[in-house]
Amino acid sequence: MSTLIHPVRVFGSAEADPDDVDGWVLLDGGRVSAVGSGGQRPAADEMVDGGNGCLVPGFVDIHGHGGGGVSFDDGPEAIRTARALHRAHGTTRAVISLVTASIDDLAARVAMVADLCETDATILGSHLEGPFLDPGHKGAHAEGLLRAPDAASVDRLLEAGRGTIQQVTLAPELPGADDAIARFSAAGVAVAVGHTAADAAGTRRAFDAGATLLTHAFNAMRGIHHRAPGPVVAALRDDRVTLEIIADGVHVDLDLVATVFAAAPGRVALVTDAMAAAGAHDGHYELGGLAVDVTAGVARLQDGGAIAGSTLTQDEAVRRVVGAGVPRALAFAAAASVPARAIGREDLGRLDLGATADAVLLTPELAVRTVWVDGVAAASA
Repeated sequence: MSTLIHPVRVFGSAEADPDDVDGWVLLDGGRVSAVGSGGQRPAADEMVDGGNGCLVPGFVDIHGHGGGGVSFDDGPEAIRTARALHRAHGTTRAVISLVTASIDDLAARVAMVADLCETDATILGSHLEGPFLDPGHKGAHAEGLLRAPDAASVDRLLEAGRGTIQQVTLAPELPGADDAIARFSAAGVAVAVGHTAADAAGTRRAFDAGATLLTHAFNAMRGIHHRAPGPVVAALRDDRVTLEIIADGVHVDLDLVATVFAAAPGRVALVTDAMAAAGAHDGHYELGGLAVDVTAGVARLQDGGAIAGSTLTQDEAVRRVVGAGVPRALAFAAAASVPARAIGREDLGRLDLGATADAVLLTPELAVRTVWVDGVAAASA
């Protein structure tokens, strides 16, 4: 069935001017089949009044751990539940992030995600956030399960993932990290520097070795000092690198987030790092075997009080960064095309002719009205 959406401001398409409030997009056969403006609109099976809102590409989240009361680590049904929650908030495609566990458990979990990828194309694969992390910057990861990477463990995880591991976060200063970066990169996995004690020089060496991402910039790493710039500045100065940002206003001050957008336009990927409480209620949760309390939407470990993921959704992240002064086009790209490109999926996150018909209709105030996946309405407000 074909669907024509009008009138809207169309973002993420080379064929449209986002300043034009009279734009339209035709979704047909799971693809974007026409984009235009004004009165010469094609016929369609369904006409959707865009209400002069914004039509943007479906959001892509490359770093999230759950939502709707459940964690991705809990299995297929939990993943489906959490994905439904985030899809209703505009995230049409997502990478399934897995927290630190034993190699045996992680191998089983990446194999489980690989199975899901075969039947659900909106699941893009897995992200291993651990166990190859620095204990001094562990965040909400079980310290006793952290370890340096070794060839046998890396190869086992890659084999279990059957080509579906999209991203791995590791601390580049750990013994064996250089070889691990090479092995993961050769397998098509995007390597991210994160949960690390590395300084700027060590971070640059990791980027030169093949790492292309910075996991949740500023968090679980050295900060910026005028004589010790740290990983964030190393990433800002390297055009090969995409910086993840959790824009909930808790992990990073939103004025600083806007500054990062200005310093690295087109290289900021909004991620939720969402845990089970996203879209759910305050209370007691568990993340990677660690007890978490969520109060006023902020998740912290019961032991020590470290931030334990977020309760963020991508639409809220977009609203927050736009509210901080980031231009809408940059904010939408940071939630869609930039994260997609960071994992080698440049076919996603855009509304160009022939692109996958994943789209989100937002009100002028940027609230989600309708979400389409492969041209089919998947959720409506």
